Amino acid sequence: MSPNDGTVAETGEFALIRAVTEGRRQPPGTLLGPGDDAAVVAAPDGRVVASTDVLVQGVHFRLDWSSPEHVGRKAVAVNLADIAAMGATPTTVLVGLACPPDTPREVVTGLADGMWAEAERAGVGVSGGDMVRADQLVISVTALGDLGDREPVTRSGARPGDVVAVNGRLGWAAAGLAVLGRGFRSPVGVVNAQRCPEPPYEAGPRAALAGATAMIDVSDGLLADLGHLGEASDVGIDVRTADLDIPARLTEVGAALGADPLDWVLTGGEDHALAATFPPFTELPEGWRTIGVVTMAGSGITVDGKPFSREGGWTHWR
Repeated sequence: MSPNDGTVAETGEFALIRAVTEGRRQPPGTLLGPGDDAAVVAAPDGRVVASTDVLVQGVHFRLDWSSPEHVGRKAVAVNLADIAAMGATPTTVLVGLACPPDTPREVVTGLADGMWAEAERAGVGVSGGDMVRADQLVISVTALGDLGDREPVTRSGARPGDVVAVNGRLGWAAAGLAVLGRGFRSPVGVVNAQRCPEPPYEAGPRAALAGATAMIDVSDGLLADLGHLGEASDVGIDVRTADLDIPARLTEVGAALGADPLDWVLTGGEDHALAATFPPFTELPEGWRTIGVVTMAGSGITVDGKPFSREGGWTHWR
């Protein structure tokens, strides 16, 4: 019988924990990993940046659309993107998993493989967590980070005249969702962008070092998240569509589905790019590209100087 045969109930809690932790390598910053009452993680700065996200099956992911490995990577990526958006460097993740007793063991080990792979991509490990019984599959990840003796880059520091810039993909995950929603599984690159985002983790600390005045993770959609940043900073933001990158692949998919790829770029969530504001004439770090400007308070979020009339992004309970 394969080590991944059977259900989590047949495997048992502690055997399942061993299956997802044994043989894993921890980075030097994890001083004590899984196996004790709590983990011990180095915090060189003396302050810890922390973020938690919850992913619920049927709301944030579907196992008929994504493999367990994709879901595991996504669960870690969406949390570590928040750490990067504060200008911090990720240090570790902690994972909580709830699932029904008849969940196949291979689903859990697949989730763990994806989590460890994404954590490794960010240079961290999975230092601990918990597993419990529930009626549906729920994943909760807490990510920690270190500021490296810098001040955190919050949403509230943007000033009129600052430039607005982004780093990472925009619109790809929304295009992938549209493809999957039509029952297709290709083009694979677009679909995989929805299954598993690729946040630019190193871009956050680099933006902080370059003097970013405010920053946010683009999780709900570019306009929606710039709206959060503008509200926190009490400023307006104007996005210039001429400066937005619309890749040929998104144009092709939009033509096939009868959709405007610009809408995906402006309103599509789940890419987990970073958006930030910088003082005028700042030499932007590698990978950052200007897409707009910060305007006066009360002007809201505009596109090419005009209000955007359609929905700006994702909102829960809507």
